[in-house]
Amino acid sequence: MPGWVAVEAILRAGRAAIDELHRRLAERGHPDVRPAHGYAFQAIGADGTTAGELGVRLNVTKQAAGQMVDELTRLGYVTREPDPDDGRRRLVQLTPRGVDCLRVSAAIFEEIVAEWRARGDDVDVAVAALAGLADLYGGRLRPIW
Repeated sequence: MPGWVAVEAILRAGRAAIDELHRRLAERGHPDVRPAHGYAFQAIGADGTTAGELGVRLNVTKQAAGQMVDELTRLGYVTREPDPDDGRRRLVQLTPRGVDCLRVSAAIFEEIVAEWRARGDDVDVAVAALAGLADLYGGRLRPIW
């Protein structure tokens, strides 16, 4: 198989999985979530963070992170609250809607992997190979707006 065919297959598979995730998220009450939001939810985490720290974690500018936080606040997925330990800082925290989106996303990913396994494909071998490829080139996920 030529190299470009292999790379195209990897990219198409990744895009198809993300598209399917978002189709199912929409069906389950989260029609306004975009792929970049999931990266932000993960980077915010259970303890929350500031917009500046979110930018560092996502490898984007503080301004881009602030715009993301504004959008997620408008959609009801996060809040900005004064930091109880430092009144100069404002913590970005997931709302119950944001936590639910993460929970539903995890369940959908489990469904997608189960469907892949049901085809008879050796998922563990494929995942290990793809993880090795990512490690080889320093692959790191970051949001694309």
